[in-house]
Amino acid sequence: MKEKIHPFKTILFGFAFSPKLHINIEETSRITTFFNAKLILLHVGEKTEEKINKINAIIKNIQVDNLSVEIQWKSGDPIEVITKICKTSNIDLLILGALQHENVYQFYVGSIARKLTRKVCCSVMLLIKPSLKRIACKNIVVNGLDEPDTPLAIADAFYVANALGAQQLTIVEEILQKEIQVIVEDDKSLKKANIIKERLKNREESRVRKIINNQCDEYSKNLRIKSQNIFGERGYSIGHYAEVIRADLLIMNAPKKTRLIDRIFPHDIEYILSDLPTDLLIIRRPN
Repeated sequence: MKEKIHPFKTILFGFAFSPKLHINIEETSRITTFFNAKLILLHVGEKTEEKINKINAIIKNIQVDNLSVEIQWKSGDPIEVITKICKTSNIDLLILGALQHENVYQFYVGSIARKLTRKVCCSVMLLIKPSLKRIACKNIVVNGLDEPDTPLAIADAFYVANALGAQQLTIVEEILQKEIQVIVEDDKSLKKANIIKERLKNREESRVRKIINNQCDEYSKNLRIKSQNIFGERGYSIGHYAEVIRADLLIMNAPKKTRLIDRIFPHDIEYILSDLPTDLLIIRRPN
């Protein structure tokens, strides 16, 4: 039996006083208890009596038992403040509310969220569909990219699936179309392309199988595990797949440091951040 992991011990929720604040805190509190973690609520902005009363009233009415919660108030630039708190408070997971049709969406999931996913030292979860009453997480999708951090993302995906009681975990291997290196012009070239595709699929399935075999048996015994190969643009393909199958959560590796040209021409996780298909968990390797 493989060793159990507990990746999220301290969770930070960065919040604004939006109309969906209560729902976001309710959802974040549930996630915190599922992960058996401590919750820190952080507001970057002016601390007023009205705000204090509002947040205290929300916490008092949270329908979650045994919640360990701390409230922090900070002033300054949101990106710098949140980045600093994540480091000084040893945050394992930063949660941000992603409301697509309200100002807080532009505030957090626009440029600020993109910068935070690159700068913070911890994993990040973006919530686009929080709920006052729990909606069971049934289907989780995780990337199976051939990258050094992928085994960590898959290991954390198994932990999350177990903690949330998910029924299925789908590991998606995105294979670049250019790897086929065959221009289909006739039946012969089509047959050759299909043979190469099959070889690539077998290669990826073998690689992912080795990663799966290293996971904790306890986290996988009640979980249906599926492997899915997709040919297409990385990031865009898995985001589209997660949307089509109506996944409840998409888990991805953290983005690497990017150049200016990478931000002008989206790639990998940038596609997903620009159009979130579902709740998104971005896994970053601990320092």
